Amino acid sequence: MIANPRLAGFFNRALSHEMAAVQQYLMQSRLAALWGMGDLSSHFRRDVDEELAHAERLMERMLYFGIPANATQLSPVRLGRTVAEILDINRDIELEAVRLYEEAAGYCERVRDYENRDIFAAILQEEIAHLEDIGRMKKSLSATEVL
Repeated sequence: MIANPRLAGFFNRALSHEMAAVQQYLMQSRLAALWGMGDLSSHFRRDVDEELAHAERLMERMLYFGIPANATQLSPVRLGRTVAEILDINRDIELEAVRLYEEAAGYCERVRDYENRDIFAAILQEEIAHLEDIGRMKKSLSATEVL
């Protein structure tokens, strides 16, 4: 089966985003470990695993359609000086993902490609959950700063 060029573009953009997120969260995990924040390091490591799972799902579909993976345009890693800065950076990354997956799922809906719409929509829901998790962490961090 051959994918249309627009769908191929969505898959490659999504794969690039996921691989950039893997790189970002892995670096943050190592940074948190250097700061002696083992729980935060473990949290970011779980984020790495989740983003890798997204990349694997995308790659499976790409292989199905014969789309060559082209995740060569990775965003540069951005490190914060504080946990709050890191969470703000991660919020931006996740908002970018939400917009991308909304656009991809919407396109698939318009062209009646329900199978790929469901894949993009499922990853979208996981990215929204990730965004909500960042919000909870940020709120928790703010509460401890007040104390």
